[in-house]
Amino acid sequence: MWETHKSSIIAVGVALVVLLASLVIVPETHQGVKIRAGQPVEVINRFDPSQPYGRTGAGLWYRIPLYERIQMVDRRVLDLEMERQEVLAIDQQRLVVDAYARFRIIDPVLMVERAGTEGQLRAALLPIMNSALRQELGRRTFASLLTPERGNAMTNIRTALDRQARQYGAQILDVRIKRADLPDGTPLEAAFSRMESDRQEEAETIRAGGRRDAQIIRSEAEAAAARTYADAYNKDPEFYDFYRAMQSYRRTFETGEGESSIIMSPDNEYLRRFRGG
Repeated sequence: MWETHKSSIIAVGVALVVLLASLVIVPETHQGVKIRAGQPVEVINRFDPSQPYGRTGAGLWYRIPLYERIQMVDRRVLDLEMERQEVLAIDQQRLVVDAYARFRIIDPVLMVERAGTEGQLRAALLPIMNSALRQELGRRTFASLLTPERGNAMTNIRTALDRQARQYGAQILDVRIKRADLPDGTPLEAAFSRMESDRQEEAETIRAGGRRDAQIIRSEAEAAAARTYADAYNKDPEFYDFYRAMQSYRRTFETGEGESSIIMSPDNEYLRRFRGG
């Protein structure tokens, strides 16, 4: 059979090899960029948020062997991890920042033309992210990163990074700081000491203000009491003198925890309210 149909079998084999080399499977998770003679000419399964999952252009496609090739480009959300960087805040605090970004390739042709591969795209975006991060944090204090103002900083960094990423066919979806700390060692200890001194100074200022306000309130209350006593004395001096004497007797003669004795002459002026009247 081989001798009889040798050429036919070889032809069928070559045809099968050519057919298999011509067919390419583009999965749902990727976009296929058809490159012809080194130039991107077509996009298969292009990312489109309006298309439901499973109803895109993924599936079996063809190419001309040796003349065309299909480069796979991920259409999912990708990570951009930044190595820990030391940046200088506006208050001269050195910060060690660990950040990351989420991005998606929305123009695979532009990405292939200007970056080549996803790895080269990440390599191109990392310096841009580092620069945007340094510029934004360089305009803020370390304390602001612990407040809701941190969200505004992340928005500005994402906007600046997205503007540059569009030139590579990528869209920046989000930027987040995982961690922002002071460097270990002497700078960290000095910062903690300075923060502790600032808090102690602030606490002493608050206490001084409280003592001042308390003194003002006490003085106003004593003045009001003096006016009240003066008004009462002017209305009935005899009753006021009797009332004050009774208060003095009560404080002097009331029984405390121990026992005490007081010896006075009945003619003592202090006991005048016990005589007659």
